[in-house]
Amino acid sequence: MAWRCSGTTNTQLISNMCAAHIISNTTVANAMHTVDRAHYVRTPESAYDDSPQPIGHGATISAPHMVSPLSLSPLGVLASPGLRAQHAYAASELLPFLRPGARVLDVGSGSGYLVAVFHHLVGPTGTVVGVEHVHELAQWSKENLRRDGLGNALDEGRIVIVTGDGRQGYASGGPYDAIHVGAAAPTTPSKLVEQLASPGRMFIPVGNYIQHVLHVDKDKDGTVTETKVMGVSVSVRPVDGFGEAETE
Repeated sequence: MAWRCSGTTNTQLISNMCAAHIISNTTVANAMHTVDRAHYVRTPESAYDDSPQPIGHGATISAPHMVSPLSLSPLGVLASPGLRAQHAYAASELLPFLRPGARVLDVGSGSGYLVAVFHHLVGPTGTVVGVEHVHELAQWSKENLRRDGLGNALDEGRIVIVTGDGRQGYASGGPYDAIHVGAAAPTTPSKLVEQLASPGRMFIPVGNYIQHVLHVDKDKDGTVTETKVMGVSVSVRPVDGFGEAETE
């Protein structure tokens, strides 16, 4: 079962999730194997437990099984303890736009874990920008990325972490081939749509108490379409106009 995927190492954790068919995409699995979860949690000794963990300031990094692409059915309903970290699912859904050299925006970047996963997916010629509204978390995420061997990517601007209002995105780094929003918004933020490349895709949960994860797709001609991918049911607290799932 998903909640039995705990391991004693990162490799074992991800391998267990693959064996349980929670992660099914080899490219995503390889990226998640590369990013050691122990560098992105507050208590490294429990980094490979299949459970959510608080990272401070009311935020969590979710249980690994809650991030899987196969535990979520299209237009199904997920009761999730942490929208901030639907890592494997988000990466899988954005994968067609995470080609080498792509530009990616992660809104609500928290611990920096998904920023690191995106970095490995877009390669050394790509750029990943993380926007986090809590300054202390933004600074901590930079430390995490350096511990995970990504200091050069930070120094060279291939990974950028900024403190800011997620609704505004980070226009100077765009346009973005892929945008991931890790917290629920009442409506789709227009600034983020503007910063989406043509073509490009945004993955975002939208709604107040019952949200739907949307694909916001912009085609090569600039036409924007929104597609409901799945429903999510969480309790939220407002953060700079967004809601963030509380830990269970």
